[in-house]
Amino acid sequence: MNAAKVAYRPVGLLLSVAAGALAGAAFKQTWKVVGHDDDTPDALDEDRGWTEVLVASAVHGVIFAVVKAAVARSGATATRRLTGTWPA
Repeated sequence: MNAAKVAYRPVGLLLSVAAGALAGAAFKQTWKVVGHDDDTPDALDEDRGWTEVLVASAVHGVIFAVVKAAVARSGATATRRLTGTWPA
């Protein structure tokens, strides 16, 4: 493993944390529009139906996966531009 890949590990970790926070905020904003509610459904919320909880989970999963992939890809691209090597 070369030095660039080792040096990228903490950067990748920070990017993952940032992606999670960004995805959470994006989901909350999306749910305000899609669900017409400021409160996102929780699986243990007995006042919410199965459909609402499962749709919210699916939307959350899609947003999280897309944001995480975009942030990871951007970080890898930036690393290649700076170091000349791909971090993975």
